[in-house]
Amino acid sequence: MDTVKKNENIEKASLELVLEEFTEEQKLHTQSVNDLVEAVNSLSSKFTQFEEKLEKPKEVTVSTDTKPIQEIVKKGIIDMKLTVAAQPKNVIRKFQVLLFPEQDAKLFYKVVFSRWFLMLVIMLFLTNLYKFSIHWSDSQQEVKLQKLENDRIKKAWHYLYQQQGKKVKRLMDSAYTKVGNLEPQ
Repeated sequence: MDTVKKNENIEKASLELVLEEFTEEQKLHTQSVNDLVEAVNSLSSKFTQFEEKLEKPKEVTVSTDTKPIQEIVKKGIIDMKLTVAAQPKNVIRKFQVLLFPEQDAKLFYKVVFSRWFLMLVIMLFLTNLYKFSIHWSDSQQEVKLQKLENDRIKKAWHYLYQQQGKKVKRLMDSAYTKVGNLEPQ
C-alpha cells in the first residue's frame, strides 16, 4: 500500500506540475492574445485616422519667388535674340508666277472666281447701260429733229395758206381733210 500511495502521490505531484505548466502556458497565450488585440485596436484606430486625413486633405500652399527665374529666362531670351540678330542672314529672292496656288486652292478659286464673276456682271451691266444710253440719246435727237421738221412743215403750210388765194386754200383744205381721214399704217 505504501507503494500505491507513493505512486498516487507521485502521480498527483506530476499532475499538479503538468496542470501548473498548462495554466502558465494558458496565461502566456492569454497575455499574447490580449497584446494582439491591443495591437489590432491601435492599428485600426490609426487606420481610421489615416482614412479621415485622406478624406479631408489639407491644402498645401507653396509660395515661391519666381522673379529671379523670370529674370534669368528674360536675359536668356534677350541673349538669343541678339545672337540671332548678329548672325548673317541668307537672303533668297524668289520670283514665281503661279497659275495655281500652292496651298488652299479651294479658297483661292472661291475668292478669285467670285470676284471675276462679279466683275463680269458689272461690266455687262455697264456695257448694256452704255448701249441703252446711246440708243436713248440717239432716239431723243431723232425726236427733236422730227419735231423741228414737223414745226417747219407746219409753218410752211400756214405761210402758204396765208399767202395764196381761195382756190389754193380750198385745195389745201381738201388735202388736209383727206389726210385726216386716212388710217395710220
